[in-house]
Amino acid sequence: MSNTTSLLLDWYHTNARDLPWRHTTDPYRIWISEIMLQQTQVKTVLPRYAEWFDVFPSIPMLADAHLDDVLKQWEGLGYYRRARFIHEAAQQIMSNFNGIFPTDFNDILSLKGIGQSTAGAISSFCFQTFTPVLDGNVKRVLSSWEHKTLSDKELWKLAQNWIETSQTPDIWNQVMMELGATHCGAKKRTCDLCPVAKHCASAFTEPPKKASTIKVLHVHWQVHVHQHQQQGIWLTQRPKQGIWAGLWTPPIVELEDKPEAKPDYIHQLTHRRIHLYLKGQQGQPAGSGQWFKSWEGLAVPTGIHKLFEQKV
Repeated sequence: MSNTTSLLLDWYHTNARDLPWRHTTDPYRIWISEIMLQQTQVKTVLPRYAEWFDVFPSIPMLADAHLDDVLKQWEGLGYYRRARFIHEAAQQIMSNFNGIFPTDFNDILSLKGIGQSTAGAISSFCFQTFTPVLDGNVKRVLSSWEHKTLSDKELWKLAQNWIETSQTPDIWNQVMMELGATHCGAKKRTCDLCPVAKHCASAFTEPPKKASTIKVLHVHWQVHVHQHQQQGIWLTQRPKQGIWAGLWTPPIVELEDKPEAKPDYIHQLTHRRIHLYLKGQQGQPAGSGQWFKSWEGLAVPTGIHKLFEQKV
């Protein structure tokens, strides 16, 4: 075991955050945590992680659930495609693996929505395999240690080399992710607190700045409310592809030009900033949709909830 590996393992055992998915080797629970944590902050995931298993305590119950119920449970976590993939993967497990989460790495990798890094996490945490994780945190740590931009092929090779220096691959993967999440951030490094700063070629330098890739969208929510309030509000289900795929919303019209009026609400996503404009509509709605007296129980974008709380 290298000196760097030993230092990091000691640091982790003393400083690791106490997170619920670190107290289990149940592959179902590890799988859900890994998917929830993709591009979503830990503080957002924590309450939703516990709630998930209250609703779907087992893979068979998840596989048997209606997709709308799965999307509803995912509400507020964003990137709803992840929830659809989880649902499909649960059905794969039922049909291909007799309802038991697979133990073979390639079988795990065959599940919908699970790539090499997620499969590596599940396999190492649950089955003690020397399969590295290469998420954004780990990529950042490895690139910082080398102080240069590395290709994915080079990063995978490095990650494999490092995990093989440890005797506990499950802990090592946690170490690397924890270091990236706490001391080797995308915007700020706390090198003075890092246990291996003296071994890092990028120590006490500023992280490289990334060009902004945020796209601004301007959209109208066309709100039809039944004139006698008997049928409620008109909602349509979004297509299976694109933003808010599969969720229920008032009809949306994306605008080519920015309106002169200020938006009623701005909804911030990771790579998009959506300016929402509330527009009341008269007359019978056109196109496919349904009247709902309440959207309770429906999977609805967080932006709609917040917009209606403010304006309706």
